[in-house]
Amino acid sequence: MSGRSLSLTRMLRHWWGFKLTPLGRYLVLATLLAGLGTVTVEIPVYLICCLLLALIGTAEMIGLSVRTRVDVSGQLPEKMNAGDSITTMLQVRNRSRRPALDVMAALPELPADVTHEDADVYVPHVPGRGTATLPVTLRATQRGFIRIPELRVHSTFPFNLMRVQYGQLPPHSMTVLPTYHLLDHLDLPVTHRYQPGGLSVSAGTGHSPEYIGNREYVPGEPANRLDFRAWARLGKPIVREYMEEYFCRIAVILDTFVPRRRARNPQGFPDLEAAVSLTAAVSDSLRQGDYVIDVFAAGPELYVFRTSGGTTHFDAVLEILACLEACRSDPFDEVGPVVSEELESMSTAICIFLDWDEPRRRLCETIREAGCSLKVIIVRDGPTTLSGSTDVPELQQVSPDDIRAGRVRQL
Repeated sequence: MSGRSLSLTRMLRHWWGFKLTPLGRYLVLATLLAGLGTVTVEIPVYLICCLLLALIGTAEMIGLSVRTRVDVSGQLPEKMNAGDSITTMLQVRNRSRRPALDVMAALPELPADVTHEDADVYVPHVPGRGTATLPVTLRATQRGFIRIPELRVHSTFPFNLMRVQYGQLPPHSMTVLPTYHLLDHLDLPVTHRYQPGGLSVSAGTGHSPEYIGNREYVPGEPANRLDFRAWARLGKPIVREYMEEYFCRIAVILDTFVPRRRARNPQGFPDLEAAVSLTAAVSDSLRQGDYVIDVFAAGPELYVFRTSGGTTHFDAVLEILACLEACRSDPFDEVGPVVSEELESMSTAICIFLDWDEPRRRLCETIREAGCSLKVIIVRDGPTTLSGSTDVPELQQVSPDDIRAGRVRQL
């Protein structure tokens, strides 16, 4: 496509998507239909076409003649929950001595799963050199990382047919976090394993076992534990004694595999979305305890995030879950060995699967052979590929509809 054609396409998109209001679009369509009457002057309908063209031209000229420049300040939200609405108040300052009339905000070319709920709200009058507050309410229906186009502050004066731009905010990025329902109880089979660094694993500050006292030196012990002051005082080798700490480290493994035969609907893949919500609920329940949590998302790549609990780390887990994509090829043959490398220090593994088949059964068998406690949750309606009740007694199947409705309160 040539540069001229691209420019024409961009101009038409600007006019139809932003310049014309919904009423203005209807008027343009009516003008085009009335234009059919211009094939002959004997049909008086051509007068209607001329009248409509004059109305459009008049609206544009008046709008440009009273146009003012405004400064727009404010910050659109960086995060919000899927299904919720959030309102941002913008400050509009009129830089001109002329008043600004019918001031509105528009977000053209919004993603399909984001709506501007108060696009029709306007400020009738902003005095010269004055300020006004303009609300912008956004609602997102799907989790994910979303790019919001530039926000344009404009006026539709005088006839609400054409938009005249006054100011703008630059494009913005927003993370829509998954929604979830809190769990009343999580039956977690936990064991404690020695963690190098103990509590410092969660803080990321390095190895610092707890000091409990001194004792006599035993040949073969590390020289860095010698207490030279005690040695000089007692006249014999003395070492510092430390107590190695044990900690509960939990792996949460999320399955994101969706077969290619399943088509994506406007709400995404229902089973996957329910599994993501359940993973968020499980992570929220775990952060209440003194655990080190490793979140593994089994997709085209293995996403791993470690948290020690707390609101800040949990928000990071939600951001990872918000941006997960469905994997259309089964990754468990490749993911299994990577997860196995971490099992030596794991206490418990919680597997949230979308199906139960041979690769997932082998992964669970590897987890149990490594000495980890295991809990398997299948998010699925109907039977699984394999029957798992005999192989894994820890397996539990829940319905995606029950997860979305908040009926899953205990696991």
